[in-house]
Amino acid sequence: YCLFVSSLVSSRNRSSLLTRNCWAYLGLFLISIPIWWLFELINWYTKNWFYQGREYFSSMEFFLLSSLSFSVVMPAVFGTAELVGTFSWVKKLTTGPRFTLYPWTTRIIFGAGLLMMLLIALWPRYYFPLVWCSLYLIVESINTKLDYRSLLAHLSQGDWRQVVSLGLGSLICGFFWELWNYYSYPKWIYNIPYVDFMHVFEMPLLGYLGYIPFALELFALYHFAIGITGKNHLNDYVL
Repeated sequence: YCLFVSSLVSSRNRSSLLTRNCWAYLGLFLISIPIWWLFELINWYTKNWFYQGREYFSSMEFFLLSSLSFSVVMPAVFGTAELVGTFSWVKKLTTGPRFTLYPWTTRIIFGAGLLMMLLIALWPRYYFPLVWCSLYLIVESINTKLDYRSLLAHLSQGDWRQVVSLGLGSLICGFFWELWNYYSYPKWIYNIPYVDFMHVFEMPLLGYLGYIPFALELFALYHFAIGITGKNHLNDYVL
C-alpha cells in the first residue's frame, strides 16, 4: 500500500516522500514503531480494543510481529496525505481562517491537553475519545514553544492544506486498515462504549472520526522527534 500510494504521488507530483529522501522515508517505519506502542500503552488503560488470537503467540512473537505491523503507520498516513494534497482543491486552501498565536496560546493548549489526560486517567469510560486529541495538544504546544515545525504555525497563516490532507489521508488509511482487518486472524476487535453501532467492518461508524486527530498527532510527534534529534533538515520533508 505504501509503495502504491508513493507511485501515485510521484505520477501526479513528480516526487514523493520516497523519492525525495529514501533514507528518511525508511526512517518513518522506525519512528512509527515506538509511537504506536505509546497508543497501545494508553489502550492498556482505556481498553478500547483488543487482539483476538493474541493467545497463540508468545510475548516475544507478539511484540516482534506487532512492531512490524505498527511500522507502516506513518508511511501510510503521510503518503496518503501527500496524495490528497496533490488535488487542486486542496492546493487552494492557503487563504482560510487564521488561528492567531498569542504568547499565552501554547500554555492554554498545553494545559488543555494535560486536563484531558487527567480526565482519561480518572474516568476512562467517559473520556476515552480525548486520547485522540490530548496528546496532540501537548506535543503541538511543545513544538510551537521550541520553534519546531507545527500545524499551528501553518494555521496562523491561514494555510489549511496540511490539516485537510492529513485528516482525509488518515481516514482513507483507516478504511483500508479496517477492511483488511475484518477477515484477518489474528485481528483487532473494538470495545467502544456508547457508540457501538452502525459498524463499518469492526469499527463503529463514529469511531472513524478518531482517525482525523490521530493524523495530527502523528505529524506533531514526528516533528517533535525530528526536533529533539536535531535533524532540522527534515522539517519540510513531510507535507
